[in-house]
Order: sequence, then C-alpha cells, then structure tokens
Amino acid sequence: MAAVTVRNLPEKTHRALKVRAAHNGRSTEAEIRVILEEAVSPKPRLMIGSELAAFGRRYGGIELNYKRDRRPIEPAEFK
Repeated sequence: MAAVTVRNLPEKTHRALKVRAAHNGRSTEAEIRVILEEAVSPKPRLMIGSELAAFGRRYGGIELNYKRDRRPIEPAEFK
C-alpha cells in the first residue's frame, strides 16, 4: 500500500481534520483516507427517472390511471 507525506500543512487545517475525524469516530489518518477516496471516486450518475420517482414518494405520490395507446405510430406527413 502506498504512503503519502503532506508537508507544510497549516496548523488550522490539521486541527480541523482532527476535529472532523473525532466527530466521525475515526483517526485523523482514517479521516484523510476517506476524504481522498471521496475526492477521486467517480460521482454516481443522476438518473432523472429515479429522482422523479423518489420525489413522488417523498411528497405522497400521485395515482395515474391511464392506458397506454399501443397502436403503431403513424409517420408525420410534410406537405
């Protein structure tokens, strides 16, 4: 496993890391690993359908009673 040394870290930043680590129940070193992993990990894609469904569930939803029209789509006519 690789090791990294960070030089010239301001004391204020170091204190903030220690406080954040304590708040999250981790060592300072573990907290720094979490921060670095989150910074370089790809963000999950926003799936609009899933977000809309979650929004509906959060606010009580709505009941849509409709039947899908299964007839073939007619091509457009341009005159």
